[in-house]
Amino acid sequence: MAKFSLTNLTVSFANLGIIWCAALSLLFFPRLGLARDLDGKYASSPLKQWFDSLASRRGLCCSVADGQSVEDVDWDTKDGKYRVRLDGQWIEVPPDALVTAPNKFGPAVVWLYKDYEGRTQIRCFIPGAGG
Repeated sequence: MAKFSLTNLTVSFANLGIIWCAALSLLFFPRLGLARDLDGKYASSPLKQWFDSLASRRGLCCSVADGQSVEDVDWDTKDGKYRVRLDGQWIEVPPDALVTAPNKFGPAVVWLYKDYEGRTQIRCFIPGAGG
């Protein structure tokens, strides 16, 4: 017969809570867990492996399907720091989000996510080939 204890019950509820939070995260924030290349249109891109290998100190940037190209007028440097204009406002690129690999793509690319408060955060940023 299995021994029942308050510790086992607490661990069971904690595990259930973790599973529940993960399920809700995927439901309400599906972009956090799934790439957007659902139809595979980037699978044969000659730059796919390069994009897949890009990382900042925050981790892997994901792939070409997850990043957004940034027009030259929508990124620059100010006081020695990169910044990106998103939805009409300038957001400073955190130093640990900078990708230091040479840009083989050309235009600048930014990988975004929303934090738990709904604020736009930058996971990775690679300056344009000219920057």
